[in-house]
Amino acid sequence: MTEDAALRSRIMRAVKGRDTAPELLVRKLAHGLGYRFRLHRVDLPGKPDLVFPSREKIIFVHGCFWHGHQCARGNRLPKAHADYWRTKIARNVIRDTANKSKLRRQGWRVLVVWECEIRNQNALLRRLQGFLEC
Repeated sequence: MTEDAALRSRIMRAVKGRDTAPELLVRKLAHGLGYRFRLHRVDLPGKPDLVFPSREKIIFVHGCFWHGHQCARGNRLPKAHADYWRTKIARNVIRDTANKSKLRRQGWRVLVVWECEIRNQNALLRRLQGFLEC
């Protein structure tokens, strides 16, 4: 393995699946609005990031790259092993769609917050409030 490949491999292994900076910010904003929630419920499809049981609402916080968002960051693919990454991200998108459908059939309302959306915290705060209040 080359030095660059070893570095990339170490970086990719360090990527977390929970308690990411975008997720922590969404949690902080929701908590600041006075809402209480459960985290990563394993009994629900997709292990949602934030679950509001009494409101029957769920929030997923998705990384743009990992979940195939159509923004500048989400549209980038690594040059090395591009086919692998294209396939992996496509599977993630299919799985996300299936999980949201299952949750909706169970009566949950679902909101997806994208990593790129956290830059504008005022807009995100209004979006969270609108979703949680109705």
